[in-house]
Amino acid sequence: MPAVEMKSICKSFGPVRALDHVSLSLDPGEVLGLVGDNAAGKSTLMKVLTGAYFPDAGTVRFEGREVRWRDPHESRQAGVEMVYQDFALAGNLDITANIFMGREHTQPVLGSSLRLLDERTMEASARELLDRLKIQVKSVRLKVENLSGGQRQAVAIARATAFQAKVVIMDEPTAALAVKEVGKVLEIIRGLKEHGIAVIIISHRMQDVFQVSDRIAVLRQGRNAGERLTKQTTMDEIVAMIVGAADSVPVPVA
Repeated sequence: MPAVEMKSICKSFGPVRALDHVSLSLDPGEVLGLVGDNAAGKSTLMKVLTGAYFPDAGTVRFEGREVRWRDPHESRQAGVEMVYQDFALAGNLDITANIFMGREHTQPVLGSSLRLLDERTMEASARELLDRLKIQVKSVRLKVENLSGGQRQAVAIARATAFQAKVVIMDEPTAALAVKEVGKVLEIIRGLKEHGIAVIIISHRMQDVFQVSDRIAVLRQGRNAGERLTKQTTMDEIVAMIVGAADSVPVPVA
């Protein structure tokens, strides 16, 4: 059973047709590279998946059941997480606070209806999570503003997987990172796959997509342009699909 199955998704903004009967599937523990030129419809499709946009037509199925999420909060509760290109982290807060932001652990104050933050539990959970993902930092109490770009991306990924995520969407996860940091982020993505988490990676860096993906789906001008198993294609073929230089048939890989 696919973790995600999107069929014939259509979305328009006034006279602009952003998505025209786009379909996409994702299996549990699979890494899918979603590629295409600017304005190909990648971000719009992911916003439909996360509930930020409601499709004009088409269906979205999650773990076999049709869903009509009203907002991203509802999709997050189901297990769909998005890691944005700007990381969406609070630089003035430490790693633990960022991981649990909005979902803090609390404990009751004796003889009162008030509740206090359970700092000890959150700190221990943050450390356990980072260790599981093989993310190395000196302390989970370091402020995010003092971390490198790669470390910030790692914290954003850790936050996305901290609450039983089943699908993680990453928007340009290796953009503007040093070579050494790119390698570490790709290693974390492989680790997510090992834990059975499905990953969609949106990226213009073809070399990164080819390193970690099992399958590549191409969008062009709001339509499916083609789909290939990564080990059975080449970078030249994928680029040809992106620019429309190949007469590729957008038939899903069997």
